[in-house]
Amino acid sequence: MKAAGRALVLLTALNAVLVASSCPPPVKPGDPLRGLTAEELARFEKGKEVFERDFTPETGLGPLFNAEACGECHETPVVGGVGDEVELHVSVLRDGFCDPLADSGGPVMQQHVTPALKAALGIEREPLPTGTIDKPNRSTPAIMGLGLLDAVPDKDILLRADPKDRDHDGISGRPNRNFDGRLGRFGRKALVPTLAEFNAGAFTIEMGITTPATPNEETIGGRPIPAGVDPVTDPELTKTELDLADDFVRFLAPPLPLPLDLEGERGKIIFGSIGCAGCHAPSLTTGDNPVRALRYKQVWAYTDLLLHDMGPERGDICLGLAEPSEFRTEPLMGLRLREQFMHDGAAKTVEQAIELHGGEADGSKGRFHKLSDKDRKAILKFLGSL
Repeated sequence: MKAAGRALVLLTALNAVLVASSCPPPVKPGDPLRGLTAEELARFEKGKEVFERDFTPETGLGPLFNAEACGECHETPVVGGVGDEVELHVSVLRDGFCDPLADSGGPVMQQHVTPALKAALGIEREPLPTGTIDKPNRSTPAIMGLGLLDAVPDKDILLRADPKDRDHDGISGRPNRNFDGRLGRFGRKALVPTLAEFNAGAFTIEMGITTPATPNEETIGGRPIPAGVDPVTDPELTKTELDLADDFVRFLAPPLPLPLDLEGERGKIIFGSIGCAGCHAPSLTTGDNPVRALRYKQVWAYTDLLLHDMGPERGDICLGLAEPSEFRTEPLMGLRLREQFMHDGAAKTVEQAIELHGGEADGSKGRFHKLSDKDRKAILKFLGSL
C-alpha cells in the first residue's frame, strides 16, 4: 500500500475512534435526561436518595400506608420502574356524580398500619367503606419519562380530544379535569394536573408522609388519627426534600426503544393502520420550559393523555369526570420492561392486554384478530421494542 493510502486508512480509523469517543453512551432505564445542567444532575442524584429512603414510624411512616419507600413500589428493573403491587382504590357513582369517598377514607385504601395504630384500634389495614368491593384494582406504573409528559402544553392535549366522535372513527377521547377545573393528565384516570401534585400526593397517600404541599394525615375510614400514634410533627418531609424527590422524577429519562428490524418496522406501520394509534398517539411534544432538557422535546410515549371508554368489562371506579369504564390511554414507553399489564395487572402478556381492550378499542382489536399470524407477530415485535 502506498504511503498516501496508508495515511488515509489511518486517518479514517482515527476519525472513527474520535467520533465514537465523542458520542455519549445510550440512555439506560433509570438514567437522567440528556442535557441537564450540573446543578440539575446533582438534584437528580439527591432526589433519588429521598425517593429510595425507607421510612419508619419514627421518621413519619403511616400510621396508614401502602409502602415504606417510593422505591419499594417503583423498583423493576431499576428505581423508577414498575412494581408487582396492586392497590385497592374505591369510589361510588351516584346519579351522575362521582363520590371519591374522601369522608370514608377513599379513594386510596391503605393496606398496612403501624404497630401503634394497631395497638390503639386493633386494625391491620384501613376499613373498607360501605358499598365498595374489596378487589385490588391498581397496578404500579413506571414513572420514567413523566417529566416530559408534564411539560406537554394543555392545548396540545385538548387538540386531540374528540368527545362526540365528530370524525366517526369510533374513538372519542375526552379530558378529565381536577376538582378545581384544571386539566388532568396523571393517574390511571388522568385526574391529577401536574407531576409535582402527583408526587406530593403519593408521599401522603402511599406512605403517610405529610409534606408542605399535603400537610394533613389521611383519615382512618373518615375518622381522625388517635392521639399518640404518630410521634412526628407535620409536615414530616421538608420542602427541600420534596423538591428534590420531584426533580428526581421529573428528570428521569424515558426508556429508549430498541432498534427495529424489518419485521418490527412493518409491525409499527400495521399498529397505526388498524387504529391503535388513535389512542396510543406515537408522540407528544413539550412546550417552553425553564429546564432546557424538557424544552421543545419530542417524547415517544404512545399516549394522548385522554380518557377513553374501555368497555364495561374493564370498568371499576369513577374519578373526577371519568366514568368507571373510562381510563387514560396508558403510555407505552418502557412497555418491554413490564411484567403485568392493564390498570389492574390482569394481563401477563402484551397479547393478553390486547384481548382485554374493549369499548372504543373494539374496532382495533377486531382488526388485530383479522390479521395474519405473520402480521400479528410483527405488531408484537414492534411493541416488544418499546
